Amino acid sequence: MGNAAIPENYIPIILFFVIAGVSVAGVLLVGSFLRPSRSYRAKLAPYESGSPLFSDARIQFPMRYYIIAMLFVIFDIEVIFMVPWAVRFQSLGLLGLIEMLVFLGILLAGFWYAWKKGALEWD
Repeated sequence: MGNAAIPENYIPIILFFVIAGVSVAGVLLVGSFLRPSRSYRAKLAPYESGSPLFSDARIQFPMRYYIIAMLFVIFDIEVIFMVPWAVRFQSLGLLGLIEMLVFLGILLAGFWYAWKKGALEWD
């Protein structure tokens, strides 16, 4: 059977995690003793951006809000796909350029479709 001892290379890592854990626990413990813990009605009331609530928080958002959010995420992620292409542009050559133009064409077709359907209007 092999040696069950911890290799010497792992000792600094284990020591780091132990010190980090003790530090976090110590800061939380000291904070629990130092912070004020008196609660009152105004402190326990929910608020948003420092303003008191003036109506029920469970209102129905228009569906257009979610559509615009999803379109933003989709187009944002697809634009991020262009970064690796831009980094390797020189080595990809003409075929890489044509593939990116096709990709941009599909992206612009989707954007045009969403625009024509009125999905980007905020009314």
